Amino acid sequence: MSTFSNIALFLAVALPAVGAGLVLVFARQGIEQIRRVALTNVLLTFVFTLVVVADYKVSSESPPDQLLQMRTNLAWVGQVDSQGTYLGKGPDIQFALGVDGLSLWLIALSALLMIPAVLVSWEAVQDRPASFYALMLLLESGLIGVFAAQDIILFYIFFEFTLIPLFFMVGIWGGHDRRFAARRFFIYTLAGSVLTFLGLLFIVLSYWWISPTHELTFSISRLTEGISYLTQTNHIAAVYWSDASPWVFLALFAGFAIKVPLFPFHTWLPLAHVEAPTAGSVLLAGVLLKIGSYGFLRFALPLVPGACWLMFDFVAILAVIGIIYGALLALAQDDIKKLVAYSSVSHMGFCLLGLFALNATGITGGLLQMVNHGLSTGALFTMVGMLYERYHTRDIAAYGGMARRFPVMAFCLGVIAFSSIGLPGLNGFTGEVLSVMGMFASNRLYAALGLTGIILGAWYMLWLVQRTFFGRLREPLLEGHGLEGHCDHHPPGDLNLREIAALAPILVLIVWIGVYPQFFIRRMEPSINAVVKKLDAAKANRYANTNPKRERGSQGVPSLALRAGIEEDPEIENRSRQGTLKE
Repeated sequence: MSTFSNIALFLAVALPAVGAGLVLVFARQGIEQIRRVALTNVLLTFVFTLVVVADYKVSSESPPDQLLQMRTNLAWVGQVDSQGTYLGKGPDIQFALGVDGLSLWLIALSALLMIPAVLVSWEAVQDRPASFYALMLLLESGLIGVFAAQDIILFYIFFEFTLIPLFFMVGIWGGHDRRFAARRFFIYTLAGSVLTFLGLLFIVLSYWWISPTHELTFSISRLTEGISYLTQTNHIAAVYWSDASPWVFLALFAGFAIKVPLFPFHTWLPLAHVEAPTAGSVLLAGVLLKIGSYGFLRFALPLVPGACWLMFDFVAILAVIGIIYGALLALAQDDIKKLVAYSSVSHMGFCLLGLFALNATGITGGLLQMVNHGLSTGALFTMVGMLYERYHTRDIAAYGGMARRFPVMAFCLGVIAFSSIGLPGLNGFTGEVLSVMGMFASNRLYAALGLTGIILGAWYMLWLVQRTFFGRLREPLLEGHGLEGHCDHHPPGDLNLREIAALAPILVLIVWIGVYPQFFIRRMEPSINAVVKKLDAAKANRYANTNPKRERGSQGVPSLALRAGIEEDPEIENRSRQGTLKE
């Protein structure tokens, strides 16, 4: 692993924050200079993420500690050696960055979608542009950071930090109800994330308690491998963790389900989408929602696999309801942005359906669908913004036959719509099919019900395209535009080069993933297989059902007897002396 790739990952996180400061410095030099600085910054950040992707090594037989690559470890307390091993006393809290198959493509997606987000705001944002672009760049830094973070404290800092820029972007540059939408978005997500943080702290303290070395670490990889080993090799630790896991899962669920959002925690999302500026909607749907599903994949599945099996029906039912309910609500909308917003609720249900199939096929499909949804829905919101910039209305009934006026826009919308509904040969098909196949192996009923969402998705998306871009030509009569508009106003033109440049990389990836998904899946598989091994072990053991009657001291928090039992286990002590619990 080259040192440059390590630096590239660090710069991908840090450069947007530096760019935010530069945008404010150049604020007095005019809006054109502000735009150029912002665009240059996001392009450089995207180049650094391409370096990370290109230098990511794929090996199906790598041990878990080698799946994490391009590490940066800076100790906040104490010291770390060149391998990132903590050397000091007290809590092991680090500025730890790294990338594996679970986060690689989400990091690249975050950097990619910033390009259309900046370009689509080029003419749309005229009020306080320096502040707007500075907030957008800070948001990019937080989004890439949350996927690259390998320390629980650092993850939570980035997790919460992403709320702040988007809160101001919606509250200042949004629509008529922007302040209410911003408050609702902030309160919903903050309330759930506090419970999630308590669950994460409980994981750290539990590992410190049951670990023979009393190791107080916040390293995500060390906690994942350490807890997995202890629960598989020590019966008393397994008893305790099986008791605690359901409560930990519920705490994690509180924050991540709201972030996805999973039914019935989705009510903040449509209003936030409708009121947000176009760039805010692109980043909210394209990346921010993925933090919730990524949280399940990073923490819930590997750390509390037994609880995931216990909650399988609960989460799968909510995912199926979200798929169908979101699609039906999308069908009922007369506002283009609302339709796309409710389609996000439906499509994110497929991501959770795949992840909670709890097998390799489903998890692969769920993770791939997270990327696919980010591309297709991000592009849809970009195109809604382009159409709104021309006519200043999102009313579906106001449009008709727009393909005659905008043939290039019609072509792009057609490709993106077909991607969204899962047309074979495009990216959406691969993710949805793998998700449904994975769930079919776990539960055929949930898979069959999930398939109805694909049918409904084709219905509302094709109906949207048919009503707005085909049939009799009908243009909104706003600001002098339209067939009956004032003669001194020229009708708006088709996509310009800036708008084509915003959509072109997304269209390329839509086709690339659809035609050759193995290029992307191959880099996910080793990390996904490591998660599946923990899930399979938990399924085989099913601690909660197979353990004999437990002593009162083993319920809830571990007793002194449990503590002594762990410390007296010779295998645990020998493993501890040999230091094999290190990353």
